[in-house]
Amino acid sequence: MSRLSTSTLRPLYKAAQVRELDRRTIEGGIDGFALMQRAASSAWHSFRSRWPQARSVTVFCGSGNNGGDGHVLAALAMQSGLKVQRISLKPLEELKDDAFRAAQLASQAGVGCEEWHPSIVLTGEVIVDALLGTGLNGEVSGRYRRAIELINSASRPILSIDIPSGLAADTGAVLGVAVEAACTVTFIGDKIGLHTGDAPAYTGEIDFRPLSVKAQAFFDIPPTAWRLDDALLSEAFTPRSRTSHKGRMGHVLVMGGASGFGGAALLASQAAARLGAGKVSLATSAEHITASLVRCPEVMAHAVRGGAEASELPEQSDVVVVGPGLGQAAWGQAILQSALQASVPLVVDADGLTLLARHWPDLRRDDWVLTPHPGEAARLLGCSVEDVQSDRPAAAQALQRAWGGVVILKGAGSLVAGPGGLMVCPYGNPGMASGGMGDALSGMLGALIAQRGDIEASAWLGTLVHALAADRAAAAFGERGLLASDLASYARELINP
Repeated sequence: MSRLSTSTLRPLYKAAQVRELDRRTIEGGIDGFALMQRAASSAWHSFRSRWPQARSVTVFCGSGNNGGDGHVLAALAMQSGLKVQRISLKPLEELKDDAFRAAQLASQAGVGCEEWHPSIVLTGEVIVDALLGTGLNGEVSGRYRRAIELINSASRPILSIDIPSGLAADTGAVLGVAVEAACTVTFIGDKIGLHTGDAPAYTGEIDFRPLSVKAQAFFDIPPTAWRLDDALLSEAFTPRSRTSHKGRMGHVLVMGGASGFGGAALLASQAAARLGAGKVSLATSAEHITASLVRCPEVMAHAVRGGAEASELPEQSDVVVVGPGLGQAAWGQAILQSALQASVPLVVDADGLTLLARHWPDLRRDDWVLTPHPGEAARLLGCSVEDVQSDRPAAAQALQRAWGGVVILKGAGSLVAGPGGLMVCPYGNPGMASGGMGDALSGMLGALIAQRGDIEASAWLGTLVHALAADRAAAAFGERGLLASDLASYARELINP
């Protein structure tokens, strides 16, 4: 399989980086107000492409440049024949600089303006949110909070300009309250906080408009992260050699399935087989052998009563997946210890992560992938789940620094942190909120590492394939009732583009 490059992926930035890109663009000869007009024009185009039949619009404008974008968009809407309701959270005469010029432009175009008050009646078919931009740091309060609550309660489609007001641009956390947009049009540099944490519930469709600014030309402003894209699949999964054989496709060993917890290890084993591993072995409790043979006879199942019986198996494989259904009792601890003593790459998931945090808190390896959900991440970091979720990018990077290797922080907008940087997965859906999804991911990761050898690129691909397979399954039959066992067949299609 070919090596992967980030050159085709969209870079993601923090808010301060985008402000610096904006400053340098203006410094390079583009007038700041002209750049604001360009942004508003792009937002208007985004509006028109999504709601071409709309005859009226309500535009909420804040006090800064984000509000300035809203004022200019209101003028464009008026010039296009729409009925425009413009609502300002600050008296127009108190606005400054480009925001003041933008408000004047709208007034000169004949757009009326109402100052915000709690009993205001919204008249537009579509609402434009230009209240708060990417500079928001503290929790939203006062009239801005009440305005956002009114917008969300109006039951009308919403276009947010640059970022849904109330959403933190660097973390994707909601700062008290945030606009629930149907579409967010964002400018110059895409923001990491639009793609993880709470963001997927608030952004709607993300329409990125660079405004002719080539962000990557500024080499001293490196992206904070990269957005994974399904275009990677055709690059990664090229046709196999006609002389391929199973010995060249890698051997995955899944270790898990304590007494009473066999399903997780079986899901991981089958996922590894469907993702193209040449051989898959399973080390599990004796009571699960029959079920394994019935479910997937291609998997070589070994009954193990403890660490001694399992100790020789890891060195016979190319990668070990340990943790699914492992349990936290003596059996699981012994199995994990035998895996940790092996000199092959590991994928550690589920109970394996809890045992790591409890019994091996100082262990660090460069040849493993850890796949925590927020609760497991909190245990690995010794903090609260709220701490993890309040800044998921920082948590993922802290995990990678502390434990080494590659870390996949699961959840909405899964994050992959490794030596090569931070990746964000924009795919996946709420149907994945069911048992066994993480087990399927761990099996997919094992298969890809066994075939590729490169654990970081395999982590990117495994996260991507897992989420896209869930999206295909949901598109076929709906989100509710989506099972982890549904993913393997869709994943197989994806790796054979």
